[in-house]
Amino acid sequence: MMALPFYQKHHQHYDRAYRHKELQSTLSQYQKEEKRKSAVYSHGSTAYTRGSAAYRHGSAAAYGHESAAYSHGSAAYDHESAAQSRRSAAYSLGSESLSKMSAAYSLGSEAYSHGQVYVSGITDTEEERIKESAAYIARRNLFATGEGISATRVATSSSTEEQHEKKSRKVAIRESAERLALKKTLEETEEFHRKLNEDKLLHAPEFVIKPRSHTVWEKQNVKLHCTVTGWPEPRLTWYKNNVPINVHTHPGKYFIESRYGMHSLEINKCDFEDTAQYRASAMNVKGELSAYASLVVKRYKGEFDASYFHAGTVTMPLSFGVTPHGYASKFEIHFVDKFEVTFGREGETMSLGCTVIIHPDIKRFHPEIQWYRNGVLITPSKWVQMHWSGERATLTLAHANKEDEGLYTLRVVMGDYYEQYSGYVFVRDADAEMPGAPASPLDVECLDANKDYVIISWKQPAVDGGSPILGYFIDKCEVGTTHWTQCNETPVKFARFPVTGLIEGRSYIFRVRAVNKAGISIPSRVSEPVAALDPSDRARLRSHPSAPWTGQIIVTEEEPAEGVVPGPPSDLHVIEATKNYVVLSWKPPGERGHEGVMYFVEKCTAGTENWQRVNTEIPVKSPRFAVFDLAEGKSYRFRVRCCNSAGIGEPSEATEATVVGDKLDIPKVPGRIIPTRNTDTSVVVTWTESKDAKELVGYYVEASIAGSGHWEPSNNNPVKGTRFICHGLLTGENYIFRVRAVNAAGLSEYSQESEAIEVKAAIGGGLLHAAPSPPYDITVLESVRDSMVLGWKQPKIIGGAEITGYYVNYREVIDGVPGKWNEANIKPVSERAYRIHNLKENMVYQFQVAAANLAGVGTPSPPTRSFKCEEWTIAVPGPPHDLLCTEVRKDSLVLLWKPPVYIGRNPVTGYYVDVKETEATDEHWRSVNEKPIANKFLKVSGLKEGVSYLFRVRATNQAGVGKPSDTTDPVIAETRPGTKEMEVDVDDNGVISLNFECDQMSPDSKFVWSKNYEPIEDESRLAFDAKGGKSKAAFKDLGEDDLGIYSCAVTDTDGVSSSYTVDEEEMKRLLALSHEHKFPTVPLKSELAAELLEKGQVRFWLQAEKLSGNAKVNFVFNDKEIVNGEKYKMKVDHNTGLIEMIMDKIEDNDEGTYTFQLQDGKATNQSSLVLIGDVFKKLQNEADFQRQEWFRKQGPHFVEYLGWEVTADCNVLLKCKVANIKKETHIVWYKDGREIMVDEEHDFKDGVCTLLISEFSKKDAGNYEVILKDDRGKDKSKLKLVEAAFADLMNEVCRKIAVSATELKIQSTAEGIRLFSFVNYYLEDLMVSWLHNDAKIKYTDRVKTGVTGEQIWLQINEPTPQDKGKYIMELFDGKTTHTRKLDLSGQAFDEACVEFQRLKQAAVAERNRARILGGLPDVVTIQEGKALNLTCNVWGDPVPEVTWLKNEKPLTADAHCILKYESGKSASFTMTGVNTIDSGRYGILVKNKYGTETSDFTVIVTPATAQIGMVMHDADVQGPNLNTMTIAKRKKATATSNYHNEGEKEDFVKPHAEEIIATEETPDPNEILIVEEGDDRDGSGQAVKETDVKSTVPEIILHPTGSLIRQGEKSEETNT
Repeated sequence: MMALPFYQKHHQHYDRAYRHKELQSTLSQYQKEEKRKSAVYSHGSTAYTRGSAAYRHGSAAAYGHESAAYSHGSAAYDHESAAQSRRSAAYSLGSESLSKMSAAYSLGSEAYSHGQVYVSGITDTEEERIKESAAYIARRNLFATGEGISATRVATSSSTEEQHEKKSRKVAIRESAERLALKKTLEETEEFHRKLNEDKLLHAPEFVIKPRSHTVWEKQNVKLHCTVTGWPEPRLTWYKNNVPINVHTHPGKYFIESRYGMHSLEINKCDFEDTAQYRASAMNVKGELSAYASLVVKRYKGEFDASYFHAGTVTMPLSFGVTPHGYASKFEIHFVDKFEVTFGREGETMSLGCTVIIHPDIKRFHPEIQWYRNGVLITPSKWVQMHWSGERATLTLAHANKEDEGLYTLRVVMGDYYEQYSGYVFVRDADAEMPGAPASPLDVECLDANKDYVIISWKQPAVDGGSPILGYFIDKCEVGTTHWTQCNETPVKFARFPVTGLIEGRSYIFRVRAVNKAGISIPSRVSEPVAALDPSDRARLRSHPSAPWTGQIIVTEEEPAEGVVPGPPSDLHVIEATKNYVVLSWKPPGERGHEGVMYFVEKCTAGTENWQRVNTEIPVKSPRFAVFDLAEGKSYRFRVRCCNSAGIGEPSEATEATVVGDKLDIPKVPGRIIPTRNTDTSVVVTWTESKDAKELVGYYVEASIAGSGHWEPSNNNPVKGTRFICHGLLTGENYIFRVRAVNAAGLSEYSQESEAIEVKAAIGGGLLHAAPSPPYDITVLESVRDSMVLGWKQPKIIGGAEITGYYVNYREVIDGVPGKWNEANIKPVSERAYRIHNLKENMVYQFQVAAANLAGVGTPSPPTRSFKCEEWTIAVPGPPHDLLCTEVRKDSLVLLWKPPVYIGRNPVTGYYVDVKETEATDEHWRSVNEKPIANKFLKVSGLKEGVSYLFRVRATNQAGVGKPSDTTDPVIAETRPGTKEMEVDVDDNGVISLNFECDQMSPDSKFVWSKNYEPIEDESRLAFDAKGGKSKAAFKDLGEDDLGIYSCAVTDTDGVSSSYTVDEEEMKRLLALSHEHKFPTVPLKSELAAELLEKGQVRFWLQAEKLSGNAKVNFVFNDKEIVNGEKYKMKVDHNTGLIEMIMDKIEDNDEGTYTFQLQDGKATNQSSLVLIGDVFKKLQNEADFQRQEWFRKQGPHFVEYLGWEVTADCNVLLKCKVANIKKETHIVWYKDGREIMVDEEHDFKDGVCTLLISEFSKKDAGNYEVILKDDRGKDKSKLKLVEAAFADLMNEVCRKIAVSATELKIQSTAEGIRLFSFVNYYLEDLMVSWLHNDAKIKYTDRVKTGVTGEQIWLQINEPTPQDKGKYIMELFDGKTTHTRKLDLSGQAFDEACVEFQRLKQAAVAERNRARILGGLPDVVTIQEGKALNLTCNVWGDPVPEVTWLKNEKPLTADAHCILKYESGKSASFTMTGVNTIDSGRYGILVKNKYGTETSDFTVIVTPATAQIGMVMHDADVQGPNLNTMTIAKRKKATATSNYHNEGEKEDFVKPHAEEIIATEETPDPNEILIVEEGDDRDGSGQAVKETDVKSTVPEIILHPTGSLIRQGEKSEETNT
């Protein structure tokens, strides 16, 4: 019997039925017998059954040779046409009459007439589901209308079946043949048009006739023919099993002919070795094409030679079978031309085929061909077609999807025996429509279907497109239409979703699409159709799937229970809860009459009774309902009411509180990933399952070429189990792997990446385990006259299985020539040291060692160097051996060793451990321990993380230190990911145990416990237990005998180990903890404490860590138990462990001790609080205060009492915060008992009341008070701003002022330099001082300081170079000194001095320049013949020169015009007997070295006849009189070039005229001349014409008082 391929034996997702062949064969024989009987009874009937093979065999037996003629050509088409007829019949039910509708039920009636029922329930094919749904609707409508129903009290015992016309088989076959002929004609026409290329000439090879497979007997000749077209003419080559056939190497065996496109291969005298696959390959410049044919050579019975079948040719052994004919036959079932591991892509058509050879061939006994996917029998559907030609079995995937991925098994059953062959099929994802979109989901299924509700489930894809999948959209489509409707608006992440709103009786199909940020995937494969039916109707259809329809429905007459209100539903519970929805399930009520019921669902938030109806508009028909739009994290309860035409019933019992959220967690990351070599293109990957995974769907495995960073999925359909073979890898490349688990909640994180593995065939042809590599570092541990002890290190590669032992060989070496190898041991030795006996003294030997495991004996090590067998006589001990590094961490490890075999002359007294870095030289060896240690282990600490180290050990005795051992392998100081430490635990019963967990175990791993790193042989002190990846060592009675270091190592791992030290101190701690667990106490989070509540109540409370529902509490006061009543309110919260007692009012007799006594099961505890003496009085006073405060806060009150605040503007703001106010609440402010009047009422905005005091000073000191009051009461707040409080406030005001001070600036004046700074507001309390070069300035007449408004200044008059330096202005607010600094030196000082000198000179010039002080009018009007006398005062230093002008020309003095200048102060102008020629513009010019100034006036002389109201004497117009009139004059002053910019002359300004009108009348001495100003509107400066006098002369008004009124005066200066 040939062995199965390794992946069939060990792969968990491969079919394992071959282990129970006896049981399978018995069942197969039974089924064959039943099918044969059915075929006899039916006599060729067309009963539809699921077993297509039984249908074919029955048809062949019934119709004989006539039917056999069409078995290869039309059998499949007949089956298809029969399905089409059934489909058309099913679709016609909705519109045809009842007689046509009954045809759906008459299908297979003959088969059921004898009671042989082979189909139960709703079938899986779409046609049968449609038929069932349509038939159900038709029957329901028939019940509703009442047509064709005859009601009788007793059901009739028999009924007449309707007869239907059927076509004969001959007619059907003829029509089928005609259709095939027409189809072939169309195909040939299309094929012809396809050959017409654009160039009408060149085209690739194409087989017109392909070679046909043959089955022949030995010694017969066979000829394979084919016809090939193409241009240029193709060259054809024949291959046998992909090896070209060479006629010259086999003369007379093969004959190849090629003539006119017809090619043939003739094989003479076929023998069994000619059984193979033959290929014809045609090639030209346009391409290459191949055609295949199989040749099977049979041998007559009894002539089988087993030697011909070698590994790879025959897959199954011989066996005997019992045929239905009753005789025993010896069957040989062989598979040739097999399908291998196959790769496809979604949407492609894939075909699996295998040629089956059965010997002997019994014509009347045909095999049953069965196909399995992952161990599940495959039935034909629109996705899968099967074909059996009599020699070759074929399975075709018409439209491959990821659901089709898996292990496919072809099983050939012959009687009670079968053989099978398996191969894996991989289906890759189709290209996404949008770049970056995820792959499509798979395995869409419909669960829990009802009248209007179904749950859709699916599996998540392995490829997310590069970004996480955000969720899934579910689409539905009614069968018979092509309109898809999206069921959910937002994507759902959970891989199950309830779809509601289905229409009863209709069938639906569903699909799912995944979505990420890049886009939406292509849709999944559609689900099987599901009918929206009541479960009871579905069960009824399953029990009678296809009963014959008689045209009548007979029911028994029964009084309907009308008017019955249905009772409440029962067994309401939540069957699924996620963060998106909650699914409810219940059972219909018992009391509902014969009328159908519907349901209303209600919900309420947990802890309330506020019930809300969920489906407010339409009641649901199904006893299932999905509730959406719930708040995540909140708890809800649900209940259901029934309703019918009689009303709405009582609600059901409410469910328990359900928290909205995902109950199913995403699985945890799978454990250790171990790749193992398999073949040249595959690797076996194993891993440890996810811990605590619920509803696990399977695992996805991904592979990546090491270093590429590109990951590809190895499977697109989740696999169950923890082992998978990754196919399609590149030979010779190094791959790494990772795994992730998947369930309905989502995909886990990726596991850690595996170690890289090179893809190549494993030792032993792909077995799971390989033989180990050779041991190494072989050394002699002891040598005596006739024996030697060898030691070595474990192989680096153990082959995936634990090493079972070692084999040692030795050979003599004579004169450097090695001899023959001899076996030192027959049985393997388990230790890594072995003594070889019977050696010859002084002979030289070489040794080699080989390791063995389950896979076999590995390659021996290379021969060692030569060792001489002689007696060792050295005094020091030999080297220790078998060094082992364990418990490796980032800064430490534990080194173990075995003692030397040769101990020297004296016993070994201790050991030295040496260490060095791997890359260091031998000079860097250093000893870890200064003194020798007696133990054979040592924990080495102080290592550097990430550094590689080497270790060695030396033994010592009285004679000295011996030779060091061989070094260990390099060890890197690191704590590997996933490393776990040993933990100690004390359970509830006080049992002390050491616990160690490992998540990297392989199936062969074991936990090995040791004490002080020696195996524990005495188990009387410890009890060991291991479950899964956890191991526990429990102490039976911990005592001093148990002190030590306990370690645990896990075999078949990468050094997983840990230890725990139990010393005296730790033992005492553990024993105390054990006693506490044996005699438990209720753990407390907090002891008993008291606190005051808002109303002055006293709350006593404590909190336990946890309390069960049965916990009890006793409340004791002064050794007397107190109970719940008016004074005491007790409460115990078992969920939080909070226990509290509230005392309404504390009184004098409440002084004493309060105790809470707790009991929870056998655990007890208590806590007390003593309230006596001062502690009690203080608590009582605080309680009274709190009570008063509570009453105060019932009305308007202050939350924050009155306080003050200094604003940025240095104003004081009194403010307080109030609460519990209303519109009628008033606020009144007082200072020192007097009400402060506020301009406007306060609006209590933000509950803050304020009073602003601007420019705060000492006068504002006092006691302030504010009162709140309304009809509920009043509250007041006081603020004392006197003495220290006022001083603090003033300090703050001063601080604000000081902070607001600007930086110092420089200003030059005519007197000197001024330094100044501005503040927001100045207060005398702010102390200001100035420093010059860090020395305080002494103020003098030259240097002085002051304040002007908000300006603080320092004036330096007549600055000198000594005034240069740094100036500091210090502002002291009473607590803090604030400074402002300025550096007055260098350029700043020079520029300031220059500006000072300029301003000083300008001031001197302005002060001493010549100027006219006044006295001249603007306009003088005088009558002809009168005398005019004008006088003005002048001033200047030096005395100015005076010049009079007329019409801008100097005026010389004469007898008519007299000019006087007296004492340098008074200048007069006198004109006697004026006449009209004296009219004009006059002026006076004063001048000295500092400047000049002019004053102009206009003289108008009128004729004597023009008298205007009064006569003015010439004496009245003299200077003294004019001076007393205080006449303002506009003057023009001109400074000299020395004191004005560039000495430019300024233009004269047109003067305003002051008009004086004189008459001949002699004025009254008491009268004062009134002169009014008027503008000289004539800009020429000439005298005003006489004709214009009247128009320019203003009105003259005389006042008795003698005052003079000037109208329109616009003078710039006024002199008195």
